[in-house]
Amino acid sequence: MHRTTGFMMTRERTWALTMIAVALFVLLSAIFGDGLFTSPLWRGDDWIASPLITYLLILAIVLAGWYQARGLPADGVPLRVENSFTPGQVNDPARWRLLMGNVYFALIWLPLRLFVGREWFSNGAKKITDPDWMGSGEALRTFWFKAVEVPASGRPPITFEWYRNFLQYMLDNGWYTWFAKLIAVGEFLVAVGLLVGALAGLAAFFGIFMNFSYLLAGSASTNPVLFTAGIFLVMAWAIAGYWGLDRWLLPMLGTRWAVAQAQVDAVAERAAREETGSPWREPRPGTP
Repeated sequence: MHRTTGFMMTRERTWALTMIAVALFVLLSAIFGDGLFTSPLWRGDDWIASPLITYLLILAIVLAGWYQARGLPADGVPLRVENSFTPGQVNDPARWRLLMGNVYFALIWLPLRLFVGREWFSNGAKKITDPDWMGSGEALRTFWFKAVEVPASGRPPITFEWYRNFLQYMLDNGWYTWFAKLIAVGEFLVAVGLLVGALAGLAAFFGIFMNFSYLLAGSASTNPVLFTAGIFLVMAWAIAGYWGLDRWLLPMLGTRWAVAQAQVDAVAERAAREETGSPWREPRPGTP
C-alpha cells in the first residue's frame, strides 16, 4: 500500500525559506556569537569573527536563495514523497523527510552549517598557530590537569570517575604532546568541512564527538550549542552540504545525488526556457 504526499516549491516559498535562513543565522550569531555584529568591521587578530565576515555570510545565504528561485519555473515544482506501508514499519512524517532529504530545503541547513563551521574555525585557527598546542602541548596538559583536579569541597569538573581516570592516564603518559596537535588539526578540519560543505555530515559528526568530550571534561563554553546544532546537521547529512562541495563529492561516493541533481537541472532548464519563450517538452516518466 502506498500513499503520496505532495508539496509545491515555488519562487515565493524559496524566498520565504531564504528569509528564514537569514533570520536563523542572525539569531545564532547575535545570541551565541561573541561580538559578530559589533565594530570594528574588521579584526585583524581574529578575522573570522569580524562583522564583515558576518555580512558576507548573510550575502552568501541570500545568493543561494536567489539562485534556487531563479532555477524554478513560474508555477513551481511539485515535491512528492511516497510512503510505503510495511508491517511493523514506522515512517517519518513526509514533510520531515523533505526537510531532511530534499535539496530544495538545503537552504535551511546552510546558516546552521556556516555558524557552526565559523565557530570551529575560530577555535581551530587559534590552536594551530599556538606553540602551546602545536609544539609542547602545554595548553592541553594544563586543561587536563584542571579537569582531573578534585577540589576539597564542592563538585569536581568531571562527573564520571572513568573519564577522570582516562584523562589522568593520558597525563601520566605524556599523551598531551601529540594529542594537542590532533585536537587542533581536527577542529580546523571540521571547520573547513562545514564551511565549504565537504562531507558536511561527517564533519559535523566529528565536531559533536569533540563537543561531547569537552562536556565530559566539565567544559561548557559554546559546546552545548555546537553539540545541538551538530546533531541536526548529522541528521540532514544528505543535503547539509548541498550549497557546497558535497554537490559533487557525494555523487562520487555513490549516493543518489546524481539523480536528484539531474532532476534539479531539468527543472532549471524548464525555467530558463520559460524566460526565453522556448518550447518545453515534459520528460518521459522515469527520466529526470
